[in-house]
This record gives sequence, C-alpha cells and structure tokens, in this order.
Amino acid sequence: MRQALFSAAAFFCLSAAPAGGREPVVAGQFYPADPGELASAVDKYLSPSGVKKPAGEAVAVLAPHAGYDYSGALAGLAYRFIADSYDTVVILATGHTEGVKGAALLGSDAYQTPLGKVLPDRELAAALMKASPLFEDRPSAHAREHAVEVQLPFLQRRLKRPFKLLAATLNTGDPAARKEIGTALAAALKGKKALLVISADFSHYPGRADAAASDGALRLALESLDPDLFRTAAQFIARKKIPGLDTCACGEAAIEAGLRAARLLGAKSFRTLKISDSYAENPRPGPDRVVGYISGLFLKSGAPASLALDKAQKNALLKEARLTLENYFENIPPPERLEADPRLNLPGAAFVTLTRGGQLRGCVGTVEPAMTLADAVRYGAYSAALRDGRFSPVEKGELPGIHIEISVLSPMAPAAPGAIKPRVHGVLLVKDGKSGLFLPQVWEQIPGKEDFLGELCEQKAGLSRNCWRDPDAKIYSFTVDSFEERQSPPASAPSAAAAAK
Repeated sequence: MRQALFSAAAFFCLSAAPAGGREPVVAGQFYPADPGELASAVDKYLSPSGVKKPAGEAVAVLAPHAGYDYSGALAGLAYRFIADSYDTVVILATGHTEGVKGAALLGSDAYQTPLGKVLPDRELAAALMKASPLFEDRPSAHAREHAVEVQLPFLQRRLKRPFKLLAATLNTGDPAARKEIGTALAAALKGKKALLVISADFSHYPGRADAAASDGALRLALESLDPDLFRTAAQFIARKKIPGLDTCACGEAAIEAGLRAARLLGAKSFRTLKISDSYAENPRPGPDRVVGYISGLFLKSGAPASLALDKAQKNALLKEARLTLENYFENIPPPERLEADPRLNLPGAAFVTLTRGGQLRGCVGTVEPAMTLADAVRYGAYSAALRDGRFSPVEKGELPGIHIEISVLSPMAPAAPGAIKPRVHGVLLVKDGKSGLFLPQVWEQIPGKEDFLGELCEQKAGLSRNCWRDPDAKIYSFTVDSFEERQSPPASAPSAAAAAK
C-alpha cells in the first residue's frame, strides 16, 4: 500500500462531500482501505509493548496525522491510554487545503471511514457557532482534508461504544483568534464526557538534527503548558531560516487553541509519550528531509515542567557569549543555526555583563523575549562589548581579561512598589516614553528600596527622582537566573551590580 509521508503537502482533486456524509478521501493512501486490514493495523498500533500507563486522567490527546506507515505507532501510543468511552470527541486539526478565519466545522455531516460512520455532534456545533463567529459550518474545508480522517479509525477501534464527533480545521495565525477558540471550546465542554484530540505534525522537511532541535524546543513549550511560549518558540525558530524547515508545527493553530482549552478543562501537565521523525519510523524517504512527530497526553495530574537551566546549559551559554566576541574580532559572522540543546532554542530575555579588572566594561540585554535564548545571549555579548554608549568599544587585546556574567530574566510582572523585594526583584520602570531597568544584583550597591527606586528613576530613566511614586509610572518586577565564568574577578568587583553606575 502506498501511503503519504508529507501530510502538509497532500492535496486531493476530489469533490465536496455528499449530503449523506463525508466520504473518506485518503483510504488506501494514508491508511488501508480494506476494513479488515485497517482494523488489524490499528489494533497493532494500539497495543505497544513495554509502555507504562501514565498516572492521571487524560483531558486531551496530541497525535500526528501522517500516513500510518510513518506515524501510526505514535498515534496508537496516545490513544492507548484514554478512557474506554466518551459521549463526544472533538478533533482540532490542521487545515491544509483551505484557509479559514477561525475553526471550520463539519457540523451537519457524518465522517465516513472504512470502519463505519461517525455522526456529528450537531448540538455542540450549534452552541459553538452561537458563542463565537470564529466557528463556522464549512464542509468545503473538510472535503479534501486528511488530518481529521486519519484519527477516526483509532477512535473507532479504541472506544467501546459509539461517540459523536465535532471536527474542526484551523490554520489562523491570529493569536487572539486561537485564544478565543480555545476558551469557547473549553466553556462548551465543561461537564461533558468529552475527549479533545489535537491532530498535528511538527517540523517539516529539515534534516534530522534540525528536526530534533526544533521539535525538542516545542516539546518543552508543550510540557510547560504555556500557549504563548509555544507560539513564540515556533515563530523565533522559523525566523532563523533553517535549511528545509518549511514549518515548525503543521498544526500550530490547533495546538495553541487545544493547549489553552486543555488547561481550562483541568490539564495540569503534558506527558510526552514519544518524539520521533519520519526517518526513525520508516527510513525509506531518507534522513535529510524529515517530518517530526510528537505523541502525548494532557493529564489532570502532575505539574507543568520546569524550564530552569541546568549547569551544562549555563556553561554552554557562557561559552557562546565568549565565542561571539572572539568571532567578531576574527570577522566570523554570527551562526544561523539551532542549538543541539532544545532548551536554548526557546524564547528568552537576557543581559550580558562584561567586567575587566573589577570594573564594568559593558552591560546590555533584552527586557522581554525577542529571539531564542541562545541568540539573546549572543546579542547581549556583542552589544555589551561594542554598543554600550557609556564605554568605548572593547578591543581585541582586552578579551583575555574580560569576565562574562549572564542574567536570564523571568517574565515581567506588574508590581506595586510595596511588593518589590530587595535582593530578589529586578525592576523596570516606564513613564512618559522613558524607561529604566535595574537587575537584582544592583541591590548589592543600593540596598535601600527608596534609594534603589530613586536611582532607577533619576539615573537610568532620566526622570525625577520620585517618579516611581507617580500613579502614571508603570513598574514591573522580575527575577533573574544569574551565572558567570569560573575565573572570578577580584573580590571588590561590582560585577552586574555596576550597571547601577
């Protein structure tokens, strides 16, 4: 049987579904068309050996939607651990064949597979269309689409009684629309015995190493349960123009909306069951042009994964900061690549502080994530050495005596002055188009809160010393994970605290 690998590129010249139901369009291509052969294949995928059932109830499933020869084992792994029956299954799927403004439903027609017909949940579809104009009954968006269809045989074989289906295709790039879809869907499913399925593949067509780096970063974003982090991670990786990487997630809209809905429905963690690629599952297409797959469950147990940096990751960032300076003086351009460690490919904000002989030589960084963490460190190192207007540019001969410290910032949070904790919080102040920032290390030089905030206003923002008391001043607090090169500067060195000067 010839099956399709590159699901995002699959388009079919077929007519719209008849009024009696939407007929299968990828039977015999993505999966067996013979009912007996299909049932046998799916049952095999649903019975993996040596896999332990995760603790906790599944709220949602993430499953790939490529041909079964490539991703069937990963999909079966996810469906293996769901409950035996549901009244309704909602499938949020990638829309490959037709652009839609929100979520295109097949609200009135049944979905047909070689294993039988799955009836629509018309009541739920009507409720969603009433709740938001982003939901629309649009059969044409399903007529040639495979991303819903390939999930159904797994559900038909796994569930012990018939279920109703709400099928939706999504491809909007609008974050507000994705949020509204996820929120409305969660509200409509509250109290129902329902399963949410997110049908999505990941990296499309890079080499295996780049696929692992990109997919690994998005896996971490999923495990953090942060839909905004997931979206920005995909955006920042895509900007790097990695050879062959057409998309980081074939189903980004469905994943973001589904992640948000899963959280609102009680998901406390995402458990990755398997991460793989098309070559690992079926080596026929080769390792240089692969599709990435992730299989997993959103569970009501556990907690979001921590993204704290470990020692090896901190050392890698320090080495990259120094290499950035060395490469500049050797006229070697910054690398356009992904890091082997996926954590460093996630969005990040960081300041890089340079000292020499115990004296500040430069300190520049990013306040909010605008690039990957590795790139933020490269930017900070280059800018601290060459673009800090308080100092002359660092010269090549100075490099052996330069000491590097990196401060990775937490997200900014609005804060009242009384809530700011000395030696814990860094502070960003914004007023009248001007701003100033102190890292938490500055408390070493200015331990009093009023003096700290006064210097922030006057010295860093160029405003009146008491501007922090003004109700129009916007104050944000943050924390940092700060680490430095092993060779320490003299004991009297102010390190990052010298940024107060």
